[in-house]
Amino acid sequence: MKFSKKATLGLLFSLTLIVAGCGQKSASDTNASSTGTGNAVSTESEAAKLNVQVSFYPMYEFTKNVAGDLAEVHTLVPAGMEPHDWEPTPQDIASIEKADVLVYNGAGMESWMDQVTGSLSNASLIQVEASKGINLLEGGEHDHHHGDSEATEDDHNHDHNQTNQATTEEHDHDHAVEVTSEEHDHDHDAEAEEGHGHDHGGLDPHVWLSPALAVKEVRNIEAGLAQAAPEHAEQFKQNADAYVAQLESLDQDFKAAVADSKRKDFITQHAAFGYLAQEYGLQQVPIAGLSPEQEPSAAQMASVIDFAKEHQVKTIFFETLVSSKVSETIASEVGAQTAVLNPIEGLTEEEIAAGMDYISVMRQNLEALKVALNE
Repeated sequence: MKFSKKATLGLLFSLTLIVAGCGQKSASDTNASSTGTGNAVSTESEAAKLNVQVSFYPMYEFTKNVAGDLAEVHTLVPAGMEPHDWEPTPQDIASIEKADVLVYNGAGMESWMDQVTGSLSNASLIQVEASKGINLLEGGEHDHHHGDSEATEDDHNHDHNQTNQATTEEHDHDHAVEVTSEEHDHDHDAEAEEGHGHDHGGLDPHVWLSPALAVKEVRNIEAGLAQAAPEHAEQFKQNADAYVAQLESLDQDFKAAVADSKRKDFITQHAAFGYLAQEYGLQQVPIAGLSPEQEPSAAQMASVIDFAKEHQVKTIFFETLVSSKVSETIASEVGAQTAVLNPIEGLTEEEIAAGMDYISVMRQNLEALKVALNE
């Protein structure tokens, strides 16, 4: 199913109207009917909270930490599902229609976004593009295969550092987070074509994997929630400040860990770590492109194998939510081990049960990188 097909989109919204209009209970109605009249006060309390829909896991984590108990935050992409090619059901669209706030990453990660939001009738819906104001990388802009292996750390370090290191204070003044489809469409023209719309003309959407850029996404979300509920703006700021402190601590730990590492390059399953590599002066060598579903060509495989042999790479990273076979194949070819480097596009049921979150998974990533960069 592709939303670029007008007939499909029309059918989808017809189904949405049926779902929304045929006696479907709201969340508060469901709570009241299932728990009885004794929960009237609780139901009123729930109704007073913001209804926030978010696209996928990192947006949930950032939004929940900013919102605290002032919003009900719901994730559209289910746990354990890879979000790049996920598309909303009529029920999902009905949920967005009833929301106060919609938070999404942007940069082409949610290929369905413009087609859905451009057809909603909820004129008061506040749309928060978390990556707004961040200088985005072109896909492959900081990917280094064996042909680039002689690049020095100084050659690689932060080519975009000056533009991408705008301070939070500079960014915070821009609270224009309510994005209309007309304002945003110029960034998404390529997504009308068939194929992997999330590649978005080659832009890399994985900004959340840099803790420094995650701070900027959190601040954008703070501004959006404050726009939706200005009476709680100070509480949102306090919540955001507390979470940003954790992200800044994580950022400092990454900087310290890679400062004296033996190597600066790492091989990963798909090109999700460009922003992290740029931030900390590392070289990402991806087996495949921006989408984890992209199959690498024979030439790409050979290139990575040559790089791994030339630089005596001992660890080939794979990730959760998708098959690890390609990484295992390369590891076997070069005599390396495999390990997880998690792009945090979603948590598995096991990770959720273990109480994992963005910070803890990123710290696992840090430990995995420390081992690989010092072998």
